[in-house]
Parts: sequence; C-alpha cells; structure tokens
Amino acid sequence: MYRLMGLVHATSYRALGALRRETGQGTVEYVALILLVALVMAGVVAAMSGFRSDDGKELGDAILGKIKEAVRKVKF
Repeated sequence: MYRLMGLVHATSYRALGALRRETGQGTVEYVALILLVALVMAGVVAAMSGFRSDDGKELGDAILGKIKEAVRKVKF
C-alpha cells in the first residue's frame, strides 16, 4: 500500500511540475517592460503636445541620438 501511495505521489508531482514550467517567462517579462516604457513615453508625448517651446529641444535631440546609436549597435 505504501508503494502504491508513493507511486501516485511521484506521478502526480511530475505531472504538476510539467504544468508549472517557466520556459519563456523572461521573454514575457521583457515584453511587458518594453510595453510599459512605450506607454510612459506615449503619455509624455501626449502631455507635451500642447507645450510650445524650444527649451527641451537640445535635450530631446541628445536623447534621440543616444537611442539611435544604441539601436545601430544591435546585431542580429
């Protein structure tokens, strides 16, 4: 009887373990993080759409330049 109970326990534990695999979980988290950053950036752009000034143009150009530089370094 004990062997049967042990066999049932081991089999059910393996079956549940297969359902709990975390393969690809990191990818999901990175996609969520990228979407969150994109949402924040879209909100900032929407909030600044009525603001007319060149005070932040230099800073914006510097940030845009750094982003373009980082994207160019990515190799597939």
